[in-house]
Amino acid sequence: MKSKKSKKSNFAEAILVALLMTAAGMAQLPSPAAAKPVADVPATHEDIQRLFSVMHVREQMRSNMQLIMSQQQKMIRDTIKQRAPALTDEQLNKMEAISKEAIKDMPLEGMLDDTIPIYQQHLTKGDVNAMARFYSSATGQKLLREQPAIARESMQAASPRMQKAMSDIMDRLARMADEEAGKTKSVPKQPKN
Repeated sequence: MKSKKSKKSNFAEAILVALLMTAAGMAQLPSPAAAKPVADVPATHEDIQRLFSVMHVREQMRSNMQLIMSQQQKMIRDTIKQRAPALTDEQLNKMEAISKEAIKDMPLEGMLDDTIPIYQQHLTKGDVNAMARFYSSATGQKLLREQPAIARESMQAASPRMQKAMSDIMDRLARMADEEAGKTKSVPKQPKN
C-alpha cells in the first residue's frame, strides 16, 4: 500500500499533467480575434493608407492628373481650333489658364480618402501586406519611379489615335446636332386651342 504522501504526490502530478494538457489543447484553438488567417482579414483604413504611402500614391495622383490635363488640353485646343478657327491664341490661352487653375483646386487628398473604402472592399490585410512588401522592394520602387515616364510616353504614343477618335466623335455629334436642329425647324407648330 502506498503512503498518503505518495498518493497526494501522484494526485498532484496527475492534476498538473491534466492542466498542462488542457493548456496545450487550448493553445491550439484559435482565439476569437484570430479566427481568420491574416490573409482573410479585411484591410483596415490604416493598412490602405500604409500601402498608399509605400506606393507614393499621392504623388502619382498629382503627376497623373497633370499629365492627363496637359494631354487633354492639347487635344481640346486642337479640336477647338478646328471647330472655331476664329478664336485667337489669347482666347485659347485664357481657356487653358482656367483649366490649369481648376487642377490646382482639385481636392486630391479628399478624392484619395474617398477611394480607401473601395480598396478595403477588394483587398485583404494579406493582400496589402504582400503589395507593400513588393512596392518596398528595389523592383517595386523602380516600377513606381518609372511609371510616370511610362504613362507619359504611352499617352504621347496614343495621342494621335485619341485625337482622331475625338475628332470623329465631334463630327458625329455635330451631324446629329444639325439633324436634330433640322427636325425642329421642319416640324410645324400645332395651333393652340
